[in-house]
Amino acid sequence: MTTWSALTHVASRAAAEALAAHADEVLDPEPAGSGVFEIEDGSDRWEVGLYFTEAPDEIALALLAAASGAQPFAVSELPEVDWVAHVRRELTPVRAGRFFVYGAHDADRIPEDSEPLLIEAAMAFGTGHHGTTRGCLLALDQLARDGVQPVRMVDIGCGTAVLAMAAARLWPQHIVLASDNDPVAVDTAAANVIANGLAGRVECIEAVGFSHPMLADSAPFDLVTANILKQPLIDLAPDMARHITPGGRAILSGLLTDQAAEVVAAYETQGFTLEHRGDLGEWSTLVMRR
Repeated sequence: MTTWSALTHVASRAAAEALAAHADEVLDPEPAGSGVFEIEDGSDRWEVGLYFTEAPDEIALALLAAASGAQPFAVSELPEVDWVAHVRRELTPVRAGRFFVYGAHDADRIPEDSEPLLIEAAMAFGTGHHGTTRGCLLALDQLARDGVQPVRMVDIGCGTAVLAMAAARLWPQHIVLASDNDPVAVDTAAANVIANGLAGRVECIEAVGFSHPMLADSAPFDLVTANILKQPLIDLAPDMARHITPGGRAILSGLLTDQAAEVVAAYETQGFTLEHRGDLGEWSTLVMRR
């Protein structure tokens, strides 16, 4: 089935969310779906994507953009694509330290000396291919090689739970918590935990930041991973300080290299020091120690 996309930029998250919500009310045909994404270039601008199963009314889109203070929509007709098959072709297995992240179609390629983590192609967010996820996996691997032995661990904004599962493999005697504010991500994470034979060792919960009774009861943590975005990481810094033990570590990513210094500064004001920074291409991963 042919689909259409209409993309625009606005100056804030609130404006982007308001535009996406308003689109359902004023456009005919209505969009079949929408998305709001931060543009990760340090500009603090947001992209709104509207998706249609029939050609959108471009005049109505122009009026919507003007009324919302947005850039004019860029409308594109999208070809028919089997996206799962496409992802399977594009997402080859990834090696990150001892970890081997793969889809079921590559199960025959698992190296004998690796710690395999199965993430299905249809669940592409957090597969290990992105520099931020791979950077976090490498940081976890290095902590284990350095003899670090965390007891209480949580992955905030877990996505597929690949980082929580990696921690569970490194320190199998302890339960790892995995939280996300998106219920679909939590369901995906739980399915991946079962597929990797880690049921009972990784607990998946829906939460915003640390605001969940299970997180409150389990704190303070020795190790927190958070592969999200610059501003949410900065906003979380005071809570990180309250929920991490003295000497505990936070592995932080979702950052462009030119955003890393700002995040480091925010955590230093909360009593953290930078223990390690790893850059992969344009992305940075930070290991902050309290």
